[in-house]
Amino acid sequence: MKGLLFLGVFIAPFYFSQTTDSVQVTSIQAVEFTKRTPVAKSIINVEKDLADKNLGQDLPILLKNQMSVISTSDAGNGVGYTGLRIRGTAGTSINVMLNGVPYNDSESQGTFFVNVPDLTSSASQIVIQRGVGSSSNGVSAFGASVNVISRDPADTFSVKTDDSYGSFNTYKYSAEVNSGKFWKNRLSVMGRYTHIHSDGFIDRAFSDLHSYNFSALFQEKNTELRFLAFGGKEKTYQAWNGIDKATWETNPRFNYSGAIYDANWENITGYYDNETDNYRQNHYQFLWNQRFSDEWKLETTAHYTKGKGYYENYKQGDPFARYNLPNQVVNGEEQEYSDFIRKKWLDNDFYGVISTLYGKLGDLDLNVGAVANQYYGRHFGNVTGVFLPEINESEYYRNRSVKNEISGFAKAIYKLGQFEIFGDLQMRNIDYDTKILLAGDYEGADLDRKWTFFNPKAGVNYNIGNGKIFLSYANAHREPNRDDLFANPDTKAETLHDFEAGFEKQVGKVAFTANAYYMYYEDQLVLNGQINNVGEFIRTNSGKSYRAGIELGLLAKFSEKLQLSANTTLSSNKNKEFISETDEGLVNYGKTNISFSPNVIANGNVTYSPFKNFNLGVTAQYVGKQFLDNSGDKVNQLDDYLVPDFNVSYKLPFKKNEVVLRFLLNNFTDVKYVNNGFSGPYYFSQAGINFMFGVSIKVN
Repeated sequence: MKGLLFLGVFIAPFYFSQTTDSVQVTSIQAVEFTKRTPVAKSIINVEKDLADKNLGQDLPILLKNQMSVISTSDAGNGVGYTGLRIRGTAGTSINVMLNGVPYNDSESQGTFFVNVPDLTSSASQIVIQRGVGSSSNGVSAFGASVNVISRDPADTFSVKTDDSYGSFNTYKYSAEVNSGKFWKNRLSVMGRYTHIHSDGFIDRAFSDLHSYNFSALFQEKNTELRFLAFGGKEKTYQAWNGIDKATWETNPRFNYSGAIYDANWENITGYYDNETDNYRQNHYQFLWNQRFSDEWKLETTAHYTKGKGYYENYKQGDPFARYNLPNQVVNGEEQEYSDFIRKKWLDNDFYGVISTLYGKLGDLDLNVGAVANQYYGRHFGNVTGVFLPEINESEYYRNRSVKNEISGFAKAIYKLGQFEIFGDLQMRNIDYDTKILLAGDYEGADLDRKWTFFNPKAGVNYNIGNGKIFLSYANAHREPNRDDLFANPDTKAETLHDFEAGFEKQVGKVAFTANAYYMYYEDQLVLNGQINNVGEFIRTNSGKSYRAGIELGLLAKFSEKLQLSANTTLSSNKNKEFISETDEGLVNYGKTNISFSPNVIANGNVTYSPFKNFNLGVTAQYVGKQFLDNSGDKVNQLDDYLVPDFNVSYKLPFKKNEVVLRFLLNNFTDVKYVNNGFSGPYYFSQAGINFMFGVSIKVN
């Protein structure tokens, strides 16, 4: 009933993805090509669509009202570890790129936005493709893809600061300087620094985040050179253990992480104050865009990402043998167990070259790309004795991994009257090798895996006045990740057959879209309802399964003052025959719902501007029931929820400089809800009513 009421309030279950015609960003050719492809997509103008909400929360939270998107937050208030799901597919199946460079971790395939805080403030556009989409720089999109495109430095000099404060002692301070064009109008640079802090909704789940962004743009005749350096440093108190349902009902902010128990393991006597995740990630990208003629252009990107960090936790009553240590003699007695401080490290390098050629031969548009990437990861752990200072930073395991990828694609759109015929051929070759260098704590494995995937796609657009109809088919494959293979070396690669049909139309001031999809999987790696020791969801092959649905959207601009937009996704997501290994052996659950895949996701937004430069907005999201695992057991079913947000902004009437005041009130009906967890059930609590207030000052 809440879902029906929501749809009634917002008139119609539609959403229109706004686009812009001028794009002052890198990968302009890629964006323009994407606009014409017969796939379900949204192209988001960051300044126009996200600025009023960009007060410190992470990118997944800012995208939560996009079509078919659900966002999650470990700390409960959208700062720190956050994630997103699109059409029910998890982050490990969503291909995220930064300027066309892969951002997913090569081994886990996860995306950790906490490592690049305030990424949104340095972005110009965000391109979301749902389903397989078209090939993107040789990386395999599997379920959805998100490409975050950086802003170019401004043409004129400016200094800007964005500052905000809100609930849970959340604050953001940032400073940005644009040089404007100089050196014969050919060079411009931009620098930005941001500090974000939050105590978190969950107890002790603080986040202390620092980020920087530097970009330089050189333009001369037919040549553009860009250099980008950006990254971040994060320290977050762990909140990835969740809480059981009974605790959630009485104390939703409770956090087990860091708990120290009495000798009988019955009562908590205190908490370790440094149960934290610590990581630094730096990205360097050099982009060369060369225009040979009006018809032929080449984009080449060289990239390097350096990541290094560890998570630290208190291990109470662990055996010495677990850490490759002999039993210790204490006060004349041999001890098998003690308390330890454990640090698990990751030190990795990711680098490569991406090159894409854009061409035009009459009515034929071509896009040909090649990629070569290598990832080198080092995993190791150190342990220190709490009561035995002689045990200090003793290394107890070490392994290393190398992942190479060589891939390429060729895409074409041929215009034939009102029709546009699309074809896309992609080939990926992946080699993953991991070795144990020092055995310990069940960490690592000796594996060498190779995959070669051929991913064809085809489709057609039929252009009508101010709109189009499209049909497409895509075949995609994706390799298992590190954890999949460690849990089961025989884990199979996934295969997806994606069928899409869409309709887009604008009539006067009203635009609407409709998209139907059927995604048929073989050996889909679904979340099985369990998490590992770092809060990452464990996956398992589910045999044959499918995701089928309808996505509908509307944008109606009634006047210069009043605008309405809404979207909904109605879907069915099923494992055809789910078999799982339990304590009782293999159990065939038959046809079940795929985990974390609600049948209804709906969003609505009303924006009202009573006078110039003053905007009021109400946004709400409804999410239907979903399961924490694939068994169909209602014990592990999450309730549906409807969460509304309110925002207001006012731009002061200064002629030259710019001052904007913003206020954001999240969950203003104070709904108690959960959108993430694992079987048990265990929940990740989300915050009730909370606010953020921000001031943006720009001096030209």
